[in-house]
Amino acid sequence: MAGAAALDADAAGAPAPAAGGRQNADLAAWLAVIAGTLGAMMATLDISIVNSALPTIQGEIGATMTEGTWIATSYLVAEIIIIPLGAWLTSLLGLRRFLLIAAVLFTGFSVLCGIAENLTTMIIGRAGQGFTGGAMIPTAMTIIATRLPPHQQPIGTALFGVTAVLGPVFGPLLGGWLTEAFSWHYAFLINVPICALLVVMLYVGLPNEKARLDRLGEADWLGVFGLAFGLGAMTVVLEEGNREQWFASAHIIQLTALSVIGFVMVGIGQVISDRPVVRLSLLLDRQFGAVTIMAVMLGVVLYGSSYMIPQFLAAIADYDALQAGKIVMISGLPMMVLMVMTPLLMRLFDIRVAVILGLMLLAMSCYVDTALNADAVGADFVESQLLRGAGTVLAFVFLNQAAISSVPVQNAGDAAGLFNAARNIGGSLALAGIATVQDQRLWFHSRRIEESLPANSVGVQDYMAGMAQQLGSAETALRALGGTITRQALVMTYNDMFWLLFVGIACVCPLALLLRPLPKDISAAPMH
Repeated sequence: MAGAAALDADAAGAPAPAAGGRQNADLAAWLAVIAGTLGAMMATLDISIVNSALPTIQGEIGATMTEGTWIATSYLVAEIIIIPLGAWLTSLLGLRRFLLIAAVLFTGFSVLCGIAENLTTMIIGRAGQGFTGGAMIPTAMTIIATRLPPHQQPIGTALFGVTAVLGPVFGPLLGGWLTEAFSWHYAFLINVPICALLVVMLYVGLPNEKARLDRLGEADWLGVFGLAFGLGAMTVVLEEGNREQWFASAHIIQLTALSVIGFVMVGIGQVISDRPVVRLSLLLDRQFGAVTIMAVMLGVVLYGSSYMIPQFLAAIADYDALQAGKIVMISGLPMMVLMVMTPLLMRLFDIRVAVILGLMLLAMSCYVDTALNADAVGADFVESQLLRGAGTVLAFVFLNQAAISSVPVQNAGDAAGLFNAARNIGGSLALAGIATVQDQRLWFHSRRIEESLPANSVGVQDYMAGMAQQLGSAETALRALGGTITRQALVMTYNDMFWLLFVGIACVCPLALLLRPLPKDISAAPMH
């Protein structure tokens, strides 16, 4: 076991820090950590940076609204596939070589998106961004676990937390600003100078290690292809299911079957392979299993709220993309303050207390947003956004640390991949659930409001007569009433969706009690 651990540690770029050792990391190690977090920031930022610019992009490349959704979906599908494969690819190529390849290709695909003139080119570029950008998310956690000594890992964890939670927050704002001030092309081309800096830091900060391509013959190919089929098809089903009327569509049925076959292949690979592509057995650990479930719910809230709030403000308050992005960014203020304090918080607070407090703050933020009305504007989201920012930091950073500390150090890469895949799957579940609930509850609330307005009611008739006189015709008055009904029903629908988020967080809160306290002397170390 010790030999295997050392081999995997070498493949990750450095041997694991000795338990109890107090030697500080050198400059090269910190450059590697900063580079890893910068790469992860780019990957998470690019998930949502196109959201604000999407209508403009669709118009310029000649895509319909339905086709345009694939500009976002193709990135997410590719990213979810590659994240759990990160540890395996690192063991094959070595960490530095793997990340340098990913960073260079990410730059190339970003340029391809920036110069795209049609939908096909854009989707190819976005899928390429997803594959290469997604590779940089779990490897950031691996660098922290393998390049920093235990007593300095809370600082690395705080840096990684900044990338994971601020990316979805600042993405819409940055994309909206670049589109309004310059052009949508710069939402992609901005990656070029950042990637150039990233490549230099990776080259200097990580040691070179020998590629182990001989492991290709021993690879769990059932698991590799199974993950690609299973996660890829599942993500498309979640993204497109509501638009295709779910299982009324033969396309959705076929994709669901492909997803099931893929996950069966992964399961078989776990049994017959000596080195499974991803160690699903980690989920059987009490702590890691609980962390994974909470990570899914965290992804639901993080991506769900960052999607719902701009949509609400656009539909109800007539906000443009930049105005809505500024409201979403409010949650970043407590995030930045608390991130600076994270290493200290890890030493002062029991991990269970911190996670429960974080989840409770997230629950409160959703509960506050269940009282929206048709006059709501951006200012009505300030309180909930501040609560959401503080809760996200406490929940995510401590759960992230619980994930890598609950497994042996040689499995840190697999733990990072599963944790981040769970968070992104939560995002896909959120977007699928929002689309489905919105359609159903909007119809329900519209019918209930209409039932409360009987045509024979004297009050309704007097109101409509006054509206007709004011607007010039009965037909115009009827259209105005229909618009008012839809507006009120939409507000009630968003209240329902925030209520569901509140209930979901409340349900996973007790899982925090299953977490084990971090050792006092190694407050952020992977277990050996």
